[in-house]
Amino acid sequence: METESEPYVRLATLRQLHRVVAELNTARSLADTLQTVVDGIVAGLGYELACVNLVRPDGDLVVAAFAGDPAAEALITGRVGSRASWERRLTMGENWDGLRFIPHTEGWVLMEDDVPQWHTDGPDPRFEDEWHPEDRLYAPMYASAGELLGVISVDRPRNGRRPGAWGREALQMYAFQAAIAISNARLRANMQRALVRLEREQQALRASEESFRQAFEYAPSGMAIAEMGGDQHGRLLRTNDALCRLLGRPASVLRRYSFSDLVHPEDIGTLLRTSAEGGRAELRLGRRDGTYVWVSLRNSVVADAADGPRFLLTHVEDIEERKRHELQLAHRASHDSLTGLPNSAELRARLGARLCRRPQSVRATAVEALDAAFEGRDAYDGHTGHLGHDGHPVAAEAGGAGEHGFHADGPDRFPGADPFEFPGAPPAPSDGPYDHHVHTVAPATDIDDGTKGLAVLFCDLDGFKSINDRFGHHTGDAVLIEVARRLTTGVRDGDTVARLGGDEFVVLADGLGAADAADLAVRLRNAIIPPIRVDGRAVRVGASFGIGWASCGMSADEVLRSADQRMYIEKRSRSKAHRRAG
Repeated sequence: METESEPYVRLATLRQLHRVVAELNTARSLADTLQTVVDGIVAGLGYELACVNLVRPDGDLVVAAFAGDPAAEALITGRVGSRASWERRLTMGENWDGLRFIPHTEGWVLMEDDVPQWHTDGPDPRFEDEWHPEDRLYAPMYASAGELLGVISVDRPRNGRRPGAWGREALQMYAFQAAIAISNARLRANMQRALVRLEREQQALRASEESFRQAFEYAPSGMAIAEMGGDQHGRLLRTNDALCRLLGRPASVLRRYSFSDLVHPEDIGTLLRTSAEGGRAELRLGRRDGTYVWVSLRNSVVADAADGPRFLLTHVEDIEERKRHELQLAHRASHDSLTGLPNSAELRARLGARLCRRPQSVRATAVEALDAAFEGRDAYDGHTGHLGHDGHPVAAEAGGAGEHGFHADGPDRFPGADPFEFPGAPPAPSDGPYDHHVHTVAPATDIDDGTKGLAVLFCDLDGFKSINDRFGHHTGDAVLIEVARRLTTGVRDGDTVARLGGDEFVVLADGLGAADAADLAVRLRNAIIPPIRVDGRAVRVGASFGIGWASCGMSADEVLRSADQRMYIEKRSRSKAHRRAG
């Protein structure tokens, strides 16, 4: 092989080199490729021993493949040499056009480093190019970017000589082809690992999507997916069966809507204030039959991909039953259990809501109050209100008068002003501010002078105690229930009828003058007088009414006490017979 003058030898060597290189490309895995590299050196390049030291991710080199001696293979395969030791070896000795030869005369200094090696002792060379057992020949392999992939180490040439120029070139060409084969094998291995990882991720994604689909579709409570952003923000994209049943609409119809289309008009502000991520809200959604159901919404944002579209996932829980119980509890706390009328606490709350702490010394007449209210009309928009039958203020058209001419503007109507400042009125005393609204005023006398105010009619039943004593509490309760019904029927929708306790009732009627209040008391008394039939027995009660007037500067108890005193004055002014007869 080393007789370079003979072309036949070169041609035979090229044929062997071509064959072993071709075998490099048939190997599939990285391990097969590495073993094929060392086997090709032993089979085709004329060396008895060969190994591949492969660079690991940490930079050190490991003996990854060995050929030629099973004992040596078992001893050093898998052992690791440090990168520093290898770099030292690749800078020593003689540079043979990319190969590195370290003769035995220099290699003795390497006996104690950590590079795995296999060698035997032998006699000194008999001629100049004879191979010594401690000679070392390395063929470094580099990637296309110049990065070291590994080092091929060969030993024991079969002809016993150091390789000549042609042998060196053949080993160098083989190392170049081996580097390509190893790079390709690594690429295939990385691709296979990536494909396996991708398949596992896809399987996990499919499993996750299926789990989500089943959890979404078969959830016992409502679920919806809506768009986020763009012109179709909030539009429902997908709904589950539970939500369709809850709202009485098929999924194909719900996809035309957003939650803002379905929410109760009074709850639209609550919906708009609910944040997309982690937002919660309790509101009412419209059913197909026109009714509304109380639900609890919980939002979360879901990304379709790493930087893909974002969707809004909303959990919709039916809380109608809980809300019904809450309303029932609230009603029980504020209403009389026997008659269903507002109780004493609710009466005081409604009355107190109409009063402010304006002192009596600065009380204005009705005309002055209205003038003061409209004096700053250009600076704000007023709103009006009156007490509804359920006890809550009922708003009228902005800027207009209420049903009974009572205005109730809040502090926010005057931005930047003192919330208790009243425009056009004398300044409040230093001992306490008063609320900023159109003040409730009372007629100056019992003569109707055109002043309208909030009348408080205190009603005490006459003859009720005797009915309770003679016929028992069952009959007495039935009488109270019927009286409550008659009083409620005899007042306007905006008025309040409350049971103060026992046989005492109170009527709040807004926007009345003195004559109107007196007429109302007469009508209510006449409504109570007719006999009441209980268990086939007719019983009869009368009623005494005292008319008081609510006025800012008074407390609710003071107003009720005033009406109570007038009731007793009226009761004492009539004989017992007249009281029962009305």
